[in-house]
Amino acid sequence: MTQNLTSEPDYPTLDLRGTPCPMNFVRTKLRLDKMNPGEVLEVWLDPGEPIEQVPDSLVMDGHIMERIEDRGGFFALQVRRADKSA
Repeated sequence: MTQNLTSEPDYPTLDLRGTPCPMNFVRTKLRLDKMNPGEVLEVWLDPGEPIEQVPDSLVMDGHIMERIEDRGGFFALQVRRADKSA
């Protein structure tokens, strides 16, 4: 489920275009694990399996999908790091 919240990313964009599944999910998760709860990360993903799988996997991991935008040739998603202590 995508929420339309406007947020500026707290970190540089994680460009994972050309990175196959499941490595794109693993790299996104590793970056999120280094962030503070509530901070936002923008990730660029290829169409097809990456955009179909990674957002759902992140939500299942407890993170919040704030935005998914089709930028013609790739997708930009903004994900808010979950507060896993709650």
